Amino acid sequence: MVLLKGPSANPFRGGYLNVNKPTDWTSTDVVRKLKGMTKVKKIGHGGTLDPIATGVLPICLGNGTRFAEMILLGTKEYRITLQLGVATNTYDSEGDVTAEAEYSDVTEEMALGALDGFRGKFQQTPPMFSAVKHNGKRLYELARQGIEVERKSRQVEVKRLDLTRWEPPEAELEVECSHGFYARSLAHEFGQNLGSGAHLTGLVRTRAGRFDIKDSHTLEEIQEHVDAGTWRDLVQPIDFTLEHLPSVKLDPITSEAVQHGQALSVAQFGPPTGAKPGQQLRAYNADAELIAILVYEPERLGWRPDKVLAAK
Repeated sequence: MVLLKGPSANPFRGGYLNVNKPTDWTSTDVVRKLKGMTKVKKIGHGGTLDPIATGVLPICLGNGTRFAEMILLGTKEYRITLQLGVATNTYDSEGDVTAEAEYSDVTEEMALGALDGFRGKFQQTPPMFSAVKHNGKRLYELARQGIEVERKSRQVEVKRLDLTRWEPPEAELEVECSHGFYARSLAHEFGQNLGSGAHLTGLVRTRAGRFDIKDSHTLEEIQEHVDAGTWRDLVQPIDFTLEHLPSVKLDPITSEAVQHGQALSVAQFGPPTGAKPGQQLRAYNADAELIAILVYEPERLGWRPDKVLAAK
């Protein structure tokens, strides 16, 4: 799908903005700001960043909000800065100090060894200061009341973890990880393993799925494009996050049926080639516009339209 430019463009269907989130802003702050800037009513973010963090924050616009979960499918990359010798209750520099310890005897070799336990798949416990819910309440709401509860650990995966700078008491790590991984927990547990304690002092998300920091835009840059009437030039199309799915082009009659939510039978649509139950297809109309995701349901002998996009 090609997004046309300028005031005479077709009605805006949606897509994604790759925003470089500034520090001290919440992800919700960014969404609120962009709503005011672009006047788009439906906006959401794909993956929360803490206020202390900067970097890639994918923003879903219009119909793009219906595909926000696709952003979470890929791995993420972070650059983590931490300080040895001090532990905090939030695991980062915004919290209260809970412990201090000597770090001068911690060597780079010890640090490299301590990282070994954080590679591959392992169980990680979310910090108390997090948005995870416990009995309907966010953990950070309980933590602010001085309440600590037992948290259920979750499996995460770290595909790559490197020590990129060692200047005690500061150190810098680069990590490629799965969705649900907490960089603050890594900093805290890394410090525990070294016996010195540690907390996160800086965090940059350099990639989230297909969104890379080298292609991101600051709010100031987006504002400049808004003022010039060209901000849509920065928007990635809706299918930017769907290219891992096979695609099919439909004729006008079939396209209309799909956009009215009608399922396509195997006899009508053709037998699937190696399709398994739940197989998804990107469906495009004759104008090469994404109109729906089709899901193969053999028990119904056909393809069910899912996430159907309204016609222009």
